[in-house]
Amino acid sequence: MIDATDRQIIEALQGGLPLVPAPYAQVADGLGLDEDALLYRLAEMKARGVIRRIAAAPNHYKLGMTSNGMTVWDVDDDRITELGAQIGALPFVTHCYERPRALPDWPYNLFAMVHGADGVEVEEKRAEISVILGDACRARDILYSTRILKKTGLRLKTKG
Repeated sequence: MIDATDRQIIEALQGGLPLVPAPYAQVADGLGLDEDALLYRLAEMKARGVIRRIAAAPNHYKLGMTSNGMTVWDVDDDRITELGAQIGALPFVTHCYERPRALPDWPYNLFAMVHGADGVEVEEKRAEISVILGDACRARDILYSTRILKKTGLRLKTKG
């Protein structure tokens, strides 16, 4: 559960931090809090699992990463947790997660998103993942992005 102040904090931050030298101070001021109180409440909400993180979401295309591929892997179930953690820790993997298979048509249970300047770079990164997975991987594929979709996180409906 969250109280009214936590809800106000979430609503204030759900669209992103202001691009100013002291963003938390500005948000806190707008809520009638001091910066330390805001940071304390954020840490408490994170510890309770109310929020997972506050993170930058770069635009890969503006960074020159114009080729994007969701690599998909059929990995032994008894090793997926261990191997998924290794793949997710790679600096070039932006998303990594386990999903259920949809047999017989979709045997893949591990997904890892990679970005590159071109298809060759994405394929090189996929090859690195393949080496880590080794013989625990029975099948693989890659799904290349064909268009940009707007990505947003959870948005609370504003009261009023």
